[in-house]
Amino acid sequence: MLNKLFPKKCLYQQILIGIIFLVLTGFTQLQDPITIYMIGDSTMSIKKKSAYPETGWGMPFAIFWDQTVTVENRAQNGRSTKTFINEGLWKPVAAGMKKGDYLFIQFGHNDEVNTKTSYATPDEFRNNLTLFVTAAKNKEVNPILITPVTRRNFDATGKIVDTHVIYAQIVRDVAAKNNVPLIDLDSLSMQLLQKLGPDQSNLLFNHLLPGENPNYPEGKEDNTHFSELGARKMAELVLARIRIIQPELAARIIKGKDLPIK
Repeated sequence: MLNKLFPKKCLYQQILIGIIFLVLTGFTQLQDPITIYMIGDSTMSIKKKSAYPETGWGMPFAIFWDQTVTVENRAQNGRSTKTFINEGLWKPVAAGMKKGDYLFIQFGHNDEVNTKTSYATPDEFRNNLTLFVTAAKNKEVNPILITPVTRRNFDATGKIVDTHVIYAQIVRDVAAKNNVPLIDLDSLSMQLLQKLGPDQSNLLFNHLLPGENPNYPEGKEDNTHFSELGARKMAELVLARIRIIQPELAARIIKGKDLPIK
């Protein structure tokens, strides 16, 4: 009878109850602790003090998350998918992952160089990435594939050169085949470096003059590894994509550190 007399009021009450339910449900889900595991190479890894100011992008990435998130950065300098497995670095990650966690996978720099012992053929690289993804899915962990971040390499005309053509595409292919979210950091970082140009882009990398830093008394010109600024910019590129492709994970980013990035 009241519904007939006050239909709009009842409708508003139902909508309000629904909104409250969604908010409370989302809040409860947000409180569930998760771990973000990061596996990859030196462009992502935690650096020793003796390497400062060289910084892996996984280092600033870790500070963006609220108290419900633990970041386990297991990336290691010089590793490929092959050596990460063969050296036993993958085993504790595979064992430690639990339902609801995330696995960020970024390799390629050391897999693609056929003069290194870390070299993995394209087929090996593809199979190893698939192994990581399958292991994560079997434990109801959320895998995210990341293409290898670009090197600072410009041609004579000032155009950035793609040095990861084959291996970055393999990452994209594995992501598509296995229905896994992809962060195309190769393309995103190339766009950033192209925008900055050959001169300004060196600020993102570990470039030091002789005598500028006690860790590198003779100076350093490294176009693969990042400065603190460069690592922060790469982390922001990754976070920007997370906000698009994984909004439920992005909800755990600390408010105020969620910077507008295009």
